[in-house]
Parts: sequence; structure tokens; C-alpha cells
Amino acid sequence: MKENDVIPDKAFTHSGKFHADDVFSAALLTYINPNIQFERGLEVPENYEGIIFDIGLGKFDHHQAGAPVRENGTPYAAFGLLWKEFGTRILNEEEAEKFDESFVQSLDYSDNTGSRNELAELISLFNPVWDSKEAVSQCFQEAKEFAFTILNKKFKRIESVQRAEVIVQEAMKHAKNQIAVLSIGAPWKKFIIGTEIEFVVSPSERGGYSAQGVPIDRDSNELKIAYPEAWRGKRGDELAEISGIATLRFCHNSGFLIAADTLEDAIKACEQAKMIMLSQFKD
Repeated sequence: MKENDVIPDKAFTHSGKFHADDVFSAALLTYINPNIQFERGLEVPENYEGIIFDIGLGKFDHHQAGAPVRENGTPYAAFGLLWKEFGTRILNEEEAEKFDESFVQSLDYSDNTGSRNELAELISLFNPVWDSKEAVSQCFQEAKEFAFTILNKKFKRIESVQRAEVIVQEAMKHAKNQIAVLSIGAPWKKFIIGTEIEFVVSPSERGGYSAQGVPIDRDSNELKIAYPEAWRGKRGDELAEISGIATLRFCHNSGFLIAADTLEDAIKACEQAKMIMLSQFKD
């Protein structure tokens, strides 16, 4: 976030029942300015000095005729309008656009159309039930804290992927036989899918090494090369005997992942999977 960016210390939104739109809007503003305080009401106070969202038909409302719509046809809600304005204060332009596509748009669409959205339904659970004596303001605060946690975790995950680029690029530079070996387990799909790499090997949190096949593209779970069907679902001595690889101890039932005790055997499993695939192709 840019240090010279300033968000006012107060904001106003509608009172009554709250929804994912106004809750995530409040969480986003809190992320940018932790000191911000929220007021809720049926009408915006005259000459209000602060951010106004999801009410008042202003810049961050979407209930008026002619409200903004994205180029793909998805209408903006308050959350999307705020993200459009402030998202690049948190993520770079490319990542901010991706976050809008992958997360913000579905909530905006749900708020504008009433379509089902699981996260929006979870947020609605924070509203007090009909015969509750709970204060709506306290319930709104609890919902905002829940939404804030989600945003915080998502932003940390995105930033961690960006930090992984150096590690992944180094592994790709030294890759042999289309097998990239990471020095530490790190997110790699963003940087490797679409390249010539066919397998990625890395140290496992459980000890030893794991290796995964690389998908053919970012929109598919289909692998360039999967591990052999004869290995899938097998483990321990049985798998070692079938494969002929001494420390190969696990192969996922779907064929996308293996685990071995040594780096050499993890690489050997990838090489053998490729040889088996090529032999089948020739046949």
C-alpha cells in the first residue's frame, strides 16, 4: 500500500439488514485504514465528511439508474466500486484485476441479481434472527471482522505467490529433462504453467520430497504427464515393488502427485512416468 494514500477516518452506509456487499466494503476500507469508524443509518447526514457507500446514490453506490457495469456485463456493487477505486493501493494493477475477476465480481453479481453465492449466504448468517435481542451494530461488526479475515488471508496468499517468483525462476533456470526442482515448497503454478516444464519437485512438509505433474494450461486440471495408472492409489512397499523405485512411497489416486524419501527417487519417478507415457504413445 502507498504510504501517502489517505482514507478518511469515518464512513457511512445503510442501516438495517446487512449483506456481503456492504460488509466486504467495510472490511476493505478497514484494511486500508484500520482507524476508520462506520456509521449506519437510513439517510446520509447532510454535508457528511467521509466515505459514503451502498447508500446515497453517489460514487460508491449502485442502486441508481445507469449504475456502472463492467465490460463483461457484470454490474458493479459497492464492493466492486470501492475495489476499482482503491484495489491498486493493495495489489499491483495485474493482481488487482485478477482479484476483481476471481473474488469481487461474484459478490457484486449476487448483490445485484439475488443469485446464490455461498460466501454471501455465510455473511447473512451474522444478521440477528427475527426474535433476537442482539444489537445489529454489534452483529455488523462481527461480520466485518469475519470478512476482514478473509480479505487479509487472500491478500497475504497473493503476496506470497509474488515472493515465490525468484525461487521458481531459479528452479526453471536449472531444470533438466523438463523437471524443475524447487529449493523449498513454494507456489509455482503461476510461473510454470505455460512453459516447457512437465514436473515440479520440492521438499515435502512431511519429510522427503513430493512431485507434481504440470497442468496443460491454467484453466484445466489435465496434466501434461500423469503418473502411471498402475501406481495410483498405491503406497509403501507395494508401490516400490510395482515402480522399481526404492523410496517411492505414495502416488495419489488421480495420478497428479507422488512422494518419495529421496530427491533422486522423486526425480526418477518423474522420468519413469514420462518414459511410460512415451512408450504408450508409440504403441
